[in-house]
Amino acid sequence: MLAVETQCYESVRTASSTQTDVVLAADEVYQALANIEMSQVVFFCSNDFDFDALAKALRQRFGDINLVGCTTAGEISPLGYCSGSITAIGFPASSFAVKAALVSDLAEFSFTDAQTLIHSMLDDCASRQVAPIKGNTFALTLLDGLSVEEERLLRLLNAHLGSIPLLGGSAADDMCLSKTHVYFDGRFLTDSAIVLMVNTRFDFEAFTIHHLLPTDEKLVVTDADPMERRVFEINAEPAALEYARVLNLDVHSLNPEVFALNPLSVRIGDRYYPRAIQKVNEDNSLSFYCAVDTGIVLTCSHAGDMLEQLEGLFRDITRRIGTPQLILGYDCILRRIELEHKQLHQQASELFARHRVIGFNTYGEQFNGMHLNQTFTGVALGGPDY
Repeated sequence: MLAVETQCYESVRTASSTQTDVVLAADEVYQALANIEMSQVVFFCSNDFDFDALAKALRQRFGDINLVGCTTAGEISPLGYCSGSITAIGFPASSFAVKAALVSDLAEFSFTDAQTLIHSMLDDCASRQVAPIKGNTFALTLLDGLSVEEERLLRLLNAHLGSIPLLGGSAADDMCLSKTHVYFDGRFLTDSAIVLMVNTRFDFEAFTIHHLLPTDEKLVVTDADPMERRVFEINAEPAALEYARVLNLDVHSLNPEVFALNPLSVRIGDRYYPRAIQKVNEDNSLSFYCAVDTGIVLTCSHAGDMLEQLEGLFRDITRRIGTPQLILGYDCILRRIELEHKQLHQQASELFARHRVIGFNTYGEQFNGMHLNQTFTGVALGGPDY
């Protein structure tokens, strides 16, 4: 990483507002970020807002400042977990060259499109001469979390990034499972994704973790529609009925809390990756947040100690890059549901605030070309070496 000359370079800025009036909320966030030149502002907002009114307020307040964002299932603010808010990160131009791009009509985005986009974004960052590209650059994504296009888009982007880390989160709508939005060029959009190339003078570390531990109980997907992420049969039985049977529950009791507390994982190589259930359908099929297909073996899992694992992550990051000035975190909504069920929500919130985590609760996380569930994924930014 590039050594930092301390006297010139601005640290990242954060802002948050719990105002329900969109004009007041936009102004509050703007006032917290407007005193220095920003290369990019990224925000995460509640699904409770009137999006047309909020978009108008943001356009009027931020003007020509580069601004992108997405909707959430909960925000992580400077004070920890939050709901009904707007939380934002400002990347100062003195320390960051950030280029944002919109990918619309996700199904039509091609390998050639990805190649052109990535090279153009890298050229733009390099032209600003903030830091060398190699070793000082990572890519972020914000995706329509109900698009069912995440895996394909991530594979295309990752194919052209080389050693540049790619991470991100899927927009959410507070468990309504209706429409999720990203914000670009003054509008809230669906069936779209935002890609950001971030070049910085600061050290950073990208990461992904989950706290799920496998058991010996295996479930075989015997009928599925991978395009819709829908599983019709498990062990040759209706999927929801078989999942409920394994848990000794009635199928009508299946809900997001049950899914959070009784996760499924798939083994790839020597590692297990969570596959989170989204909902039960009327025909007793199960919809998933992540890729599923006929023939895969799902492993019933149980939760380890989430807080202990987070403490270990933050401790290890601090040892490697120093105390972070900010950790941008994409936190699966099912993790937050688990914490609330176990009455650990406040402890986790305080932990995030103490370690300067800013981000949101997602419908999925992305890491180096993989679409993930039930993880805490993000990037830690090292501080100025004063």
